[in-house]
Amino acid sequence: SVLRKPQLHEYDGRRNRRKLLVVCPFFLYKMSKKRTCYFYDAEVGNYYYGTGHPMKPHRIRMTHNLLLNYGLYKKMEIYRPKRASKKEMAQFHSDDYVKFLQLITPDNMHEYSKQLQRFNVGEDCPVFDGMYQFCQISTGGSIGGAVKLNHGEADIAINWGGGLHHAKKSEASGFCYINDIVLAILELLKYHARVLYIDIDIHHGDGVEEAFYTTDRVMTVSFHKFGEYFPGTGDIRDIGADKGKYYSVNFPLRDGIDDESYESIFKPIIQKVMDWYRPGAIVLQCGADSLSGDRLGCFNLSLKGHGECVKFVESFGVPLLVLGGGGYTIRNVARCWSYETSLLLGSDISDELPFNDYLDYYGPDFRLHITPTNMENLNDPKYLEKMKIKLIENLRNLEGAPGVSMDAVPPDSYLANSEDEEEEDPDVRISQRDGDRRVAHDGELSDSDDEYGKYYDQFEDEEKLEPILGTGARRTYHMGAGRK
Repeated sequence: SVLRKPQLHEYDGRRNRRKLLVVCPFFLYKMSKKRTCYFYDAEVGNYYYGTGHPMKPHRIRMTHNLLLNYGLYKKMEIYRPKRASKKEMAQFHSDDYVKFLQLITPDNMHEYSKQLQRFNVGEDCPVFDGMYQFCQISTGGSIGGAVKLNHGEADIAINWGGGLHHAKKSEASGFCYINDIVLAILELLKYHARVLYIDIDIHHGDGVEEAFYTTDRVMTVSFHKFGEYFPGTGDIRDIGADKGKYYSVNFPLRDGIDDESYESIFKPIIQKVMDWYRPGAIVLQCGADSLSGDRLGCFNLSLKGHGECVKFVESFGVPLLVLGGGGYTIRNVARCWSYETSLLLGSDISDELPFNDYLDYYGPDFRLHITPTNMENLNDPKYLEKMKIKLIENLRNLEGAPGVSMDAVPPDSYLANSEDEEEEDPDVRISQRDGDRRVAHDGELSDSDDEYGKYYDQFEDEEKLEPILGTGARRTYHMGAGRK
């Protein structure tokens, strides 16, 4: 089984010192100011799904640029994640599927016609240049965030490049190839007896639910559009199976839900889940396609309504991994995730957008917040109340928070340089990341050499941020500046 027994620890603030804790660490993180870490790879915005495809990784770069120009980066520890290896991905995905993703390219895909069909790659999930490397970046940030939480070195970890919740064990789905969420949860389960997954993407988080459908160690809660809508799963009657019965919670919604209606169901359901399940860690998928005006969405949430969910989850003080997800009107995605970063940091930011590299995207108003439309809300109060009561009845069937026997801690992911790095093609131009690793000023780049291995690069201050920040508005940062 991929699920392992955890070892819960309390950290006394000294490096690499731990003492065993035999109680749920539910209240430990309210005692001091929360520490937030943020994962970003400057190359993520270079990947391109293809002409006309709605998924655009460029939105992550736009988000990052807003974080820089709002000055929010100064309040976080910034990390460039180590790219996940085949072995790490295979903790959930099948070996042949991961190997296929590594081998397939636009130039050789005609040689893999049977595998393309078998692994559902080709239409919604196209083959594009750097596809496997994109998956490595997305997954590496989510696992890296989980490791930081596990070791008590952060209270909140953010990876807007993650949250790809549709990918299955041996199949791509819904623009997702590798399920970074499942892999991050598996990492969290090494230290936490129970992990709660919350999904506010407009699409059902089917890949994550399916992965943990028969276990009580992960509870999945999804609020999503249901009925003739991708992926077609997430009925209120889908409640889990075997030991996982009642540990899958699905709230099916109709078109046009607004802030007030969403809050009226989200907060009571999550409050009950927290009261009964008492998770040791939470993973929150913040898909921005539930916002008003999304290219593929049909909800009517404002940034404040979407962000209120993030703020409410954060208020419980439980170690929190915050991930991206869907979102296809990219100017609004960048707005949303920047605003939610500010909420997690407890920092107010102005509605007037700062000057940034992509300011033209935000016209004609150049404001942070968006105005919902006058679309009809088909979620009448009677329907929402009926669904809410049914879900709360299901939760009452839980026999308290499930326990798990203590055991030795399994090794963390990212123990050493991956085998993928050993297989680099000498004829291929090296990436910015690889160049940074090979040649750098002393002191410019701080590599983490903790007891659990090198799993990310840390940039501690403004002078060390040049390789990761890109171009700022008030100060220019050159990629590779100061390098030999």
